[in-house]
Amino acid sequence: MANAPTPGGISKILANPSPDSASDVPQVVLQVLDLKATGNRYMFTAADGDMKLKSILPSNLTSEVISGNIQNLGLIRVLDYSLNDIPNKPEKYLIVTKCEVVSSALEKEVKFEVKKEEADIVLKPKQELDDKSAVNTGSGILLKPKQELVAKSAAQIVHEQSTNMAPSARMSMTRRVHPLVYLNPYQGDWTIKVRVTDKGNLRTYKNAQGEGCVFNVVLTDEDGTQIQATMFNEAARKFYEKFSLGKVYYVSRGTLKVANKKFKTVQNDYEMTLNVNSQVDEVTNEAAFVPETKFNFVKIDMLGPHVNGRDLVDVIGVVQSVSPTMSIRRKINNETAPKRDVTIADETKKTVVVSLWNDLATTVGQELLDIADQSPIIALKYLRVGDFQGVSLSTISRSSILINPDIKEAHQLRSWYDSEGKAISMASVSSGMSPSSKSGSRSMYTDRVSLSHILQNKSLGEEKPMFFSIRAYVSFIKPDQTMWYRACKTCNKKVTDAIGSGYWCESCQKNDEECSLRYIMVVRVSDASCEAWLSTFNAEAERIVGCTAEELDGLKSQIGEEASYQLKLKEATWVPHLFRVSVSQNEYNNEKRQRITVRSVAPVDFAAESRFLLEEIAKMKAS
Repeated sequence: MANAPTPGGISKILANPSPDSASDVPQVVLQVLDLKATGNRYMFTAADGDMKLKSILPSNLTSEVISGNIQNLGLIRVLDYSLNDIPNKPEKYLIVTKCEVVSSALEKEVKFEVKKEEADIVLKPKQELDDKSAVNTGSGILLKPKQELVAKSAAQIVHEQSTNMAPSARMSMTRRVHPLVYLNPYQGDWTIKVRVTDKGNLRTYKNAQGEGCVFNVVLTDEDGTQIQATMFNEAARKFYEKFSLGKVYYVSRGTLKVANKKFKTVQNDYEMTLNVNSQVDEVTNEAAFVPETKFNFVKIDMLGPHVNGRDLVDVIGVVQSVSPTMSIRRKINNETAPKRDVTIADETKKTVVVSLWNDLATTVGQELLDIADQSPIIALKYLRVGDFQGVSLSTISRSSILINPDIKEAHQLRSWYDSEGKAISMASVSSGMSPSSKSGSRSMYTDRVSLSHILQNKSLGEEKPMFFSIRAYVSFIKPDQTMWYRACKTCNKKVTDAIGSGYWCESCQKNDEECSLRYIMVVRVSDASCEAWLSTFNAEAERIVGCTAEELDGLKSQIGEEASYQLKLKEATWVPHLFRVSVSQNEYNNEKRQRITVRSVAPVDFAAESRFLLEEIAKMKAS
């Protein structure tokens, strides 16, 4: 029937819960019902017009739902699947790992009327027997005499077939290889075929339960999906030498659990644990595969929230400049390491510096230097986001770089750069970011909170200063406050009038004929939740007011120009800013009070702010 589910399709799937190959998969068309998102996957009810089965579309098919190809009430042809048990229930659920769309949404759910008919059941022999020794009983049944046969069990047959095979070949013959993308904690028996793309060191640890050792590897399958596998103690010692970087293995008898977001380094909802009973066999005498490199690109202007985080990021950009190789001495071991800085840009019109270390600096870095005048596109995977000069990127041991990759994002970036990008001025993503990690400075998008969060938590900053980011308007600047102090031009410390003339700096222990004025003032800021007073110093106050303290003092001291002074302060109000602030506790008249100090300030980049808010909304939906 065209544009209709396959009658009895679910029964066919239940009868073949784990097809060994694509040819064993029954040709079944099912209707999608009750389609809904669950995390990064989609759940639905598969229906064949008679029976229904709870089903899952794994994350690799999410794009098909988002694009509208797979629709609720639509039809799909199942090309590959597995059946898993639902914990503590007799039911099963279907994981559709590969499918094709047969029809968009139908008007309603398809239901077949099943007619029960009586039928004569006729049993026929598979082939006509022409055996004189057969005995006819008169009832249509032929009885053959017993033949001399050597009985063999299924186990003996399989053993005979696989006696001379390597362990990996036997595993390939007797087990179905599962893609990593749909492994989950509820699957009992699975086998994966993966390449070791990263191998950690064997580390020792000590806790309340005693001492032990641990190491982990990153496993990548043919589709480019990755998962981190961890081994402890005996398992770590057993498999540390077994796993070799770059080799391909069959792995089975491991367990999965939800990945700890604080410590995961690969894009996978789950992490794997291998124990001493797990099975790991190297793949030999088989065609090896090269895992497809999958990227999860972050736009350059959205790197701020990742500063000093545990997550590694992927970026793509047009090379703007490449520095010569430098030798950097490491503080940890006092050894030198080669380093090369590459500046890249993307469609956000922002640039960022990527530091290439060790072999990447001398190999890929030299290649980029040779073709830098061609503005190549580079895609970089697994970069650490630091706060050097605001925002910076660095490679690590498992980082990889592709030059002019043949991927959609690279073609789009090339088209943009050739048509308009190379003719416009690019700004560093660090503009608007604090320049140092000292005193807690980080991205303007890190630890974003409202003013009410700070004011309502009176204990914030009791033991040590705490740092937050806020977006707020400067609502009022008191014109009659002491807005600046006289400072030494050498050290910026406060100076006093010297005996006779000039100014005395206690810090420098010297007189100077001149001094400078530096801001020290408070401003009131407001956001959607409440308002608060913030202390600001010279650099931050200059950005808020829009002029130096000496220029503002000039306006104030001019006779009859008080209106200009007041107007300058008024112009600085009701302008939105991004603030990085510290919260500490000060004691005044034996009473502890919160002190909120501006550590950095930047104008609002509304495009970046919108992307940040959309990302926050997505996180809220996911949770």
